[in-house]
Amino acid sequence: MIQSAPTLLRRHDGIDGGRVTPVELFFDLVFVFAVTQLSHALLAQPIPLRAAQVSLLLIAVWGVWIYTSWVTNWLDPERIPVRLCLFALMLAGVVLAASIPEAFAERGSAFAGAYVFMQVGRTLFFLWAARRAPVRMIRNFQRILAWLVVSGLFWIAGGFSREETRFAWWAAALLLEYISPWLYFWVPGLGRSSIADWNIHGGHMAERCALFVIIALGESLLVTGATFAELAWSAETLGGLTIAVLSSMAMWWIYFDTGAPRAQHRIEREADPGRQGRMAYTYLHLLIVGGIIVSAVADELVLVHPDQITDAGIAAIIGAPALYLLGNALFKWVTNVRRAPPLSHVVGLLLFLPLLPSAFAHRFSALMLNAIALGILIVVTGWESIAIRKPLAPASANRR
Repeated sequence: MIQSAPTLLRRHDGIDGGRVTPVELFFDLVFVFAVTQLSHALLAQPIPLRAAQVSLLLIAVWGVWIYTSWVTNWLDPERIPVRLCLFALMLAGVVLAASIPEAFAERGSAFAGAYVFMQVGRTLFFLWAARRAPVRMIRNFQRILAWLVVSGLFWIAGGFSREETRFAWWAAALLLEYISPWLYFWVPGLGRSSIADWNIHGGHMAERCALFVIIALGESLLVTGATFAELAWSAETLGGLTIAVLSSMAMWWIYFDTGAPRAQHRIEREADPGRQGRMAYTYLHLLIVGGIIVSAVADELVLVHPDQITDAGIAAIIGAPALYLLGNALFKWVTNVRRAPPLSHVVGLLLFLPLLPSAFAHRFSALMLNAIALGILIVVTGWESIAIRKPLAPASANRR
């Protein structure tokens, strides 16, 4: 994208046009705090209602981060005004993250206010920063602004509503934000956007999302290490720590060994990278990040009570790796043009099914169930690694 006059847009015609800048990494530090807050909020009350609330807050946190990543794909973070915008978003992000534990109590208005400020304020800044950009880009963000303003009204209404109705207000707001890209941000009088309007730098988007996965994995290790440090060391706690760390390593391997590099290779060569950026990175990565966060919760429950287990703990121990495998299976399916999801991941998901009756009959301790879940992850990791590196005939290349 070559501009005839100085603008705040990135130049995607050079080697560094899509690189992730230090200020973007600095911005991400706020979301380390946010992810930690989400984990702690779920740990404080591992019940179905709280799980639903934390899931909604996770979708919101991911939404504000991924929208910002789309914007910094177009704007140049090395320019002073863009940096200042990111700093303002960071300040609001700290308020957002700090409000998470009490977002469905007395800090609902603070969470909603910070969220709307980030979403609407960032879009208004883009319209100012890109005022010399092509008209279709400006129109695209005018449509996005319209949708975010409407959803923002729901956020604010929910923030000031009774706690009993807040979830419904905020769920409606998120529904608007997540269906709007599928409707190409259609607005009466402004029409709809097109995939061509989302002509992103694919490598930048892939790297940004990979870094968020690292954030989530790092937070998982942080929670595990902090919990272990406060406990009396025994065979059970050492076993729980070992399983937790190995699980994080297996999750890293499943995502980064082949999936992320292949996906980045493909999106960099896509004729319409915006389409893949919407599905593979904006939507499917939410499942991957959610699996890691729930895994951190499960690991802490196992460390604290290795010989005891509750239904909530069972759901976390089995649900975390299953959700993570599901997200990776869909992500690799979408980005590798396969007729089906990776066979290794499908088998891994199926292996969890026979566990359910015995697990919910409390025939396993928490430590034992977590070890079995780790074993399934290792099976998937080994299977995929061997299958990818083994030469395959063209006819069988679509399954692994």
